[in-house]
Amino acid sequence: MIRESIHYNKLGTMGGYLVKDRAAINTIKGYFYQFDYSILKILELRNDADSITVEGIEDVDISELEGNTAIQCKYYANTEYNHSEIALSIRFMLKDFKGRKDIGTAAINYKLYGYYQKGQEKLPNSITVDFLKKHFLTFTHNKAKILYYQDLKIADVELEDFLKHLQIEINAEEFSQQIENILQILQVRFKCSKFEAEHYYYNNALKIIKEFAIRQDIRDRRIFKKEFIDLIDKREILFNKWFYFFRGQKEVFKKLRKEYFSDFNVLPFERFFLIEVDKSNYSRVELKDILRLISDKWSKLSKRTPNPFCPYIYIHDLERDELVNLKTDLHQEGFNFIDGFPFNGAPFDSKVILKSADYHNQIKIKMIDKLDYINLILDEINKTKEVYQFYKDKPYFELNNPKIKHVKIQNFHIKNLKEII
Repeated sequence: MIRESIHYNKLGTMGGYLVKDRAAINTIKGYFYQFDYSILKILELRNDADSITVEGIEDVDISELEGNTAIQCKYYANTEYNHSEIALSIRFMLKDFKGRKDIGTAAINYKLYGYYQKGQEKLPNSITVDFLKKHFLTFTHNKAKILYYQDLKIADVELEDFLKHLQIEINAEEFSQQIENILQILQVRFKCSKFEAEHYYYNNALKIIKEFAIRQDIRDRRIFKKEFIDLIDKREILFNKWFYFFRGQKEVFKKLRKEYFSDFNVLPFERFFLIEVDKSNYSRVELKDILRLISDKWSKLSKRTPNPFCPYIYIHDLERDELVNLKTDLHQEGFNFIDGFPFNGAPFDSKVILKSADYHNQIKIKMIDKLDYINLILDEINKTKEVYQFYKDKPYFELNNPKIKHVKIQNFHIKNLKEII
């Protein structure tokens, strides 16, 4: 059974305010290149019971790593390869190798996997003990020449053995190509489109790997292939800020719009838009703009429309008094809607909210006051139904009917809906 342990150097603090600096961008890119490599290695494991241990942000004593392959992953898009770039990593691996040998622990394999802009030809195809000593184990510290192999008291025969356990690959895949490789595997694994592979499964995978990487206990950073597959198998579009950073927020919104909201010939389906508001950033003006936008795009009420229709809208986490105020504003502004209440004081009636919108009554939206009403309405409808749920932290509505299209999109601010829909 194959198990792999991924070791990362500590790359320092990441902050949203650093991304304007080119060096910081390269650092963050290298950081997530390592996460992507971890995702790729999990997906490439042959058995569901195989696992990797993700080290992540924290410094790690590699001698504690379980498994038979320890991999250090580097991404230097703007750096020329020189032996000094990887020398410290190799010394660290050699120290671990020597430590295991001294205490009688079984040897493991070591792999250095790196991407460099150029200079790969400097590294020979076959590394000898003399080359290892000269270029990786000899260095200067405080003007003193250090022979690291002497400090470790390691003989040439042991260095020869170490080289048999060491693999150096400095022609690693470029950042975007590695992601493409991941997406291809995900498409096959989940039998999905490239859009779904990227926005559902890869986005989820990035979130899961990051969560594992920051766990304090190394035992908690071990993840099995089956466990990983189960965790990422969610058809939800997460608002992962780093996913949006590397893809470009506007580009992500554009793809979402093209995938779900760009039909030129809008069919007369029964569409439900479920929108969660953020109380800390709530604006009634913004919300009204969104309601009008949804109505304009997803309603057809002209005389020539044979099957007129309008959307259903539910606003999640909106205080009842504010909902009343919102409805009052819409009514006073001449924006016609119905909400399933036939008269003042009457209980909700799903048949009332099913009233057909048309040119004469100009019902522009159908407002749903409570989450519990949604399933009641869906059960009454015999036409094609679609549900689009926008949530802040986690989905608040679950649909058990696989025949109904249900799109779940995490959205940190309601203003983003304008760019998505």
